[in-house]
Amino acid sequence: MSNATHTALVLPDEIARRRTFAIISHPDAGKTTLTEKFLLYGGAIQMAGQVRAKGEARRTRSDFMQMEKDRGISVSASAMSFDFDGYRFNLVDTPGHSDFSEDTYRTLTAVDAAVMVIDGAKGVESQTRKLFEVCRMRDLPILTFCNKMDRESRDTFDIIDEIQENLAIDVTPASWPIGVGRDFVGCYDVINDRLELMDRADRNKVAGSIKINGLEDPKLAEHVPAHLLDQLKEELEMARALLPAFDRQAFLDGTMTPIWFGSAINSFGVQELMAGIAKFGPEPQVQKATPRPISPDETKVMGYVFKVQANMDPKHRDRVAFVRLASGHFKRGMKLTHVRTKKPMAISNPVLFLASDRELAEEAWAGDIMGIPNHGQLRIGDTLTEGEDIRVTGIPSFAPELLQTVRAGDPMKAKHLEKALMQFAEEGAAKVFKPAIGSGFIVGVVGALQFEVLASRIELEYGLPVRFDASQFTSARWVTGPKAEMDKFINTNKQHISYDHDGDPVFLTRLQWDIDRIQRDYPTLTLSATKEMMV
Repeated sequence: MSNATHTALVLPDEIARRRTFAIISHPDAGKTTLTEKFLLYGGAIQMAGQVRAKGEARRTRSDFMQMEKDRGISVSASAMSFDFDGYRFNLVDTPGHSDFSEDTYRTLTAVDAAVMVIDGAKGVESQTRKLFEVCRMRDLPILTFCNKMDRESRDTFDIIDEIQENLAIDVTPASWPIGVGRDFVGCYDVINDRLELMDRADRNKVAGSIKINGLEDPKLAEHVPAHLLDQLKEELEMARALLPAFDRQAFLDGTMTPIWFGSAINSFGVQELMAGIAKFGPEPQVQKATPRPISPDETKVMGYVFKVQANMDPKHRDRVAFVRLASGHFKRGMKLTHVRTKKPMAISNPVLFLASDRELAEEAWAGDIMGIPNHGQLRIGDTLTEGEDIRVTGIPSFAPELLQTVRAGDPMKAKHLEKALMQFAEEGAAKVFKPAIGSGFIVGVVGALQFEVLASRIELEYGLPVRFDASQFTSARWVTGPKAEMDKFINTNKQHISYDHDGDPVFLTRLQWDIDRIQRDYPTLTLSATKEMMV
C-alpha cells in the first residue's frame, strides 16, 4: 500500500465504522493482556482472563492451540471482532514469537493499522524492530502503547527518543505518565486535556476521568501529589517544545506514531488507546491487486485468504480460511468465484470470531475478517470475487532458514505423514519439499520452535509420532526461467532438486557457492528466496 492510497474515500457508514488492525510486540511486552482488555471493553468477554492466574484461567481467549496453551505464547494469529463506541473493531492477534514471523508478516497484509506494544522498562526490542520494518514496507499507520508503567520503567523522554532513533518515526504524546513504578498515579490525556487516574484496587475498573482546563487548573492539585505535579508540568512543557503535535495525515502515512502510556494489567490507558484507534485509525483501505487495485467502496464483494488454520476444533478435522473482505457487502449463502480454480463456491457457513467463540456470519462488510470452513480448496493468497478475474497481490512466502528431514515412527504410515505435511504446507505453517530423487520429505521452517510445534501437532491431530533429523541442505530457492533451460538445469542438478506442495521446482543448497554456481552457469534462470502466494 503506498501513501497515496490513504485518501479519504466516501464509504458507506457500515464500512467507514470498521477499524481493522493488528497488535505487534516483542514476547512478554503484554500484548496478550492488552488483547484481553480490548475484548473486555468491547463486551466480547465478561471478565478478563487473569493472564497471571494459574491453570486454565490463565489461557487467553485468542490462544486456542494446545502448544500455545502449554507454553503461554501465541504461535498462530487469530482474529476477533467486537464493537466499541459505535465502531466495529476487527483485531488480528499476531504471534509474538520470532520463530513465527512469516505468519505475522502475512497477517499484516490483512490490516489497515497496527498497535505496537512496548515494555516501559525495556523499550524497543529486536522483535519489535523486525515487525516494525514490515509495517514500514506496507506504510501501515502505527499507534504505540507503552505498557507496564506501574512497574519501574525508563525515563519517558528516553523511551520516546529510542523509538524515534531506532524506528526513524516521529513520536507525538497522546498521553503523558504521572510518576512511575510505585508512584505511578495515572496519565495526563494530552489530546483531550483530561486527567486519567489509575485504580490499583480493581484491575478491571477504570478509576476515573477528570475533565480539566489545562495544566494550570487547580483541580489537578487535588488528585496529584505536589512533587509529581511539578514534574508533569515541566516534562509536558519540554515535550511540547521538543516533540511534534499530532498530525493525522502524517500518522496515516506511517511517518508519525501517537504514543499512549498505561498498564494493561491494571486496565489503565486501554480505553484511551481504543478511543484513539476509533477516532484517528484508518477506515478500510484500497488493496493492491492485479490487474487493478480494489477499493473498499466497490459494491461487488471481493476478499482474499491471508491465513489458513487447520483443526481449530480438534474434534472436527476442520480447516478455516481467514478471509479479509476487500470490498462490498457479503451475505451468507452467496456464491463467489474462486479465482485460482475459476470455480464457484457457495459460502454457506462463514464465521465471525468473537475471541475463541465463533458465530455464523449472516453478513460482513469490507474491512471484516471472516472464517470460511473448507476442505482444502482455499489456500493462502487465494482471491474470491463475484466473477471478476482479479487477484490480490503482495502476500509472500519466504524461503525457510532451517531444513530437516522427517519420517514417521511407523514406516507403514508414510501416506498419513504425507497428508499431514501437505495440510501444514497449505496452511503456511511450514514448507514441504519432495526431493526429485529418493523418498521422504524435507521440511523447511523459519525458526526452530516450529519443528516442535509441527511434531506435536502431527502427533495430536493424526496420532502419528514423527522424527525430525538434520538435513544436508541449508537453504532453498524457487527457480523460474525459460522451459528448455529449466529442463537442462533440473536434469543436471537432480540431487539438489525438490518440488513444493504446488509442484513448483525448488533448488536446495548446501552453501552460498551452490547459488553462485547456478547464477553463473544459468544466467537466464532466476533463483528467488520469496514466492508470491498467488497463482
